[in-house]
Amino acid sequence: MVIIDVKHFDALIFDLDGVITQTATIHARAWKQLFDEFLTRQATETDGPFVPFDLDTDYHRYVDGKPRLAGVESFLASRGVIVPTSAPDDQADQDTAHDLASRKDHYFTELLTHEGVHVFASAEPFLQEARRHGMRTAIASSSHHCAEILHAAGLTALFDARVDGIDLDRLGLAGKPAPDMFLEAARRLNAAPARTAVFEDATAGVEAARAGDFGLVIGVGPAARELDLLMHGADKVVANLGEVRLKSAMR
Repeated sequence: MVIIDVKHFDALIFDLDGVITQTATIHARAWKQLFDEFLTRQATETDGPFVPFDLDTDYHRYVDGKPRLAGVESFLASRGVIVPTSAPDDQADQDTAHDLASRKDHYFTELLTHEGVHVFASAEPFLQEARRHGMRTAIASSSHHCAEILHAAGLTALFDARVDGIDLDRLGLAGKPAPDMFLEAARRLNAAPARTAVFEDATAGVEAARAGDFGLVIGVGPAARELDLLMHGADKVVANLGEVRLKSAMR
């Protein structure tokens, strides 16, 4: 259990996928579909072995929490593969970084349309509690689908600000693990980073919050990922937001 004294904090910033909604698993499966197709073609062309994308290790280590383009380049570099970046309007049959990122987005959209948005049971009650305590709240997600996911989940009104993948492109912000997204969210909330707590399930996001000198960095994830999140800068790790309490005074 983590207890946050609201006398010491004015605002809370959340990642979306894996913290508020269960869409992280959809992202992971979309990445796997993309990379397994790419790796299969590469193995066929080079007569080499096919080593599939690992939904756990590869997802969390190379792509989770990062902008799509950075995720493509990070994972392929881990396999010793470099593809040209090219332009965002690449043709669909090109294996450029932008094309691969676009294909991943297409696969994600298909899965999301078919399966819908599922919200963690503890998320909305915790956000409502934050509202009752007068705390300001924001979402900081690399996803370009952040707004539509929040709308589909009926959670839009529970956030005072949103910084997402569209803002990354529009404002030229650096993606996680750089702190830019969290700092921009804090600016929009008119909250000092030192008086703001950040909730993240990705190691890149935890590193970003730590780099931004936020007052409290809480990792969100199962026990199997606790050490990894702590090693990347989390102060505490919880399985879900139901393990966090807001108190007006420490007892």
